[in-house]
Amino acid sequence: MNIPFFIDSAMLGLQYAMLALGVFITFRILNIPDLTVEGSFTFGIAVSGILTANGHPFLGLLLAVLAGAAAGIVTGFLQTTCGIHPILAGILTMSGLYTVNITVLGGPNVNLLDCDKFFTFAVNLFPYAYRTVVKGVLILLICALAVFLLSLFFKTAFGLSIRATGNNEDMVRASSINTTKTKITAIAIANGLVALSGGIVSQYQGFSDINSGSGMIVIGLASVIIGEVIFGRRSVTIGIISAVVGSVVYYLIIALALSANIFSSNALKLLSAVIVGITLAFPTFKTKIAEYQMRRHALKTRSR
Repeated sequence: MNIPFFIDSAMLGLQYAMLALGVFITFRILNIPDLTVEGSFTFGIAVSGILTANGHPFLGLLLAVLAGAAAGIVTGFLQTTCGIHPILAGILTMSGLYTVNITVLGGPNVNLLDCDKFFTFAVNLFPYAYRTVVKGVLILLICALAVFLLSLFFKTAFGLSIRATGNNEDMVRASSINTTKTKITAIAIANGLVALSGGIVSQYQGFSDINSGSGMIVIGLASVIIGEVIFGRRSVTIGIISAVVGSVVYYLIIALALSANIFSSNALKLLSAVIVGITLAFPTFKTKIAEYQMRRHALKTRSR
């Protein structure tokens, strides 16, 4: 077993944990399928990459979050004010962001290998520690901070309004709560987190590419569903934590499949689709098995 390979996979899972958190907010809290993720992830990569290339890695992460939030605001505006279906609104924003992203990057990709990254200062502070360990701890701290802040936010009055909007929008509107505001804010927060994930990934891997956002919605969904299979659907705090854990587990599953030569590296998207399909179908299969066992038990009881 290649232990470093699995450690790198777990690290990759932590980098994409923000993506999973963003998808969790729209998919589970708002009950909206948001395809903006494909574009906002790359938007974060582009903004973070170009600023890192110019010597501003921390500013790159901050502005990546704001850029992703701006993309979310556009999607939310299209959904609420313009009355466009959520899927179509996400597709429109995602399509428009392709031009924005390639304009920001100034080309299809940017090389960051020789630039200082957001974790460079930490590596310099601990010169005798393993670079991978230092990077991992730093990314883990970012994830922990995000989980903590989100957990607090969704327990506030406004956070509860967002949760209520996802549960029953008509009831919330009847209670004189501005559902347009709650929706746009939630979608902005979600895409800000997605863009932060893109910014972290671009600095960690050492390059920014215009096609890096392809398939991100599948990865985000897989992470959320895997986390729910492990933890179950309970409180929002557990859901937030499960999304992060699900992201790590997802990439460990990918690593296991690759190390066992079950799939080639060219079949990653197929493997992702299979994982999402299985995890989405798992609750249904579990319910059907329980029903079958109940019917079987009832038949045995009658036969006696």
